[in-house]
Amino acid sequence: MNVRQSGIGMTSQRTRARMIERLRAEGIKDEAVLEVMGSLPRHIFVDEALASRAYEDAALPIGFGQTISSPYIVARMTELALAGEPKLNKVLEIGTGCGYQTAVLAKFCQELYSVERIAPLLEKARAHMRELKITHVKFKHSDGNLGLAVVEPFDAILMAAAATRVPLALKEQLAIGGRLIMPIGTSEQFLYVIERTAKGFNETKYEQVRFVPLLPGLA
Repeated sequence: MNVRQSGIGMTSQRTRARMIERLRAEGIKDEAVLEVMGSLPRHIFVDEALASRAYEDAALPIGFGQTISSPYIVARMTELALAGEPKLNKVLEIGTGCGYQTAVLAKFCQELYSVERIAPLLEKARAHMRELKITHVKFKHSDGNLGLAVVEPFDAILMAAAATRVPLALKEQLAIGGRLIMPIGTSEQFLYVIERTAKGFNETKYEQVRFVPLLPGLA
């Protein structure tokens, strides 16, 4: 445990416990997801000036116009991806950001691929994985609209940026039975789950959300 982790001490443990109770009250039912999120030091993923707010139910800035999603959104998207399964084989994350959602997902899959268009954020996420000794995540500096066709198909794809429509490449990279979890919309956004079946795709609309927009290209 490094100085930054140990410096938060018992305060972090108490605030994590309160966060988990709040997530239960907000409707998160997957106890395995709650257990993982209760064990992860969320404060290391934000700037030290914001560490005291790390366990609030709020998105926080991480630089480059990006945010770390609120604990509820991380828990909700993970829960929807798992759909009651204890573990998935191969998962793709679009929008690595600071790596917090990555660290949560890593506990539930054999192989995790994470794509980020902003190179400095990707390097921060890599550093966080090293600090947490999470070794089975493969990162790629790439345009999230394209997915990662070279290692498809995926049991789940999670997108941490809002698109105006579902990228066709991502749908095509789902395995049969695979689920794409993503926000869709501009001024008004909703969380969607797109499930691939042998006959096509089923879309289910969930709660209203607020994400940064999905952008093309690299930065």
